Amino acid sequence: MTNTPWEAASPRYKKLVFTAMAIMGIGIILAIIGANIPSLPTVYTAIGIMLVGMLCHIAGMVVRAKDARQWRIENGLAAPRASKR
Repeated sequence: MTNTPWEAASPRYKKLVFTAMAIMGIGIILAIIGANIPSLPTVYTAIGIMLVGMLCHIAGMVVRAKDARQWRIENGLAAPRASKR
């Protein structure tokens, strides 16, 4: 693993990060539009869209942590988890 997480990141993580950024950007733009034209349904829709973007971001963090743990196990820096059975 390199010093920069982006170089060592998996394609799934990168897709989740770009998806989260795009969805959050759409939500922010929609919130700005909804604030400038007095339209509460537009603002509430924007909040929902931003919530989906945050969930994608959290999913990306979970994938990143899983990838980092797998890398540590492969390089002998961590022990695999014991089976619960």
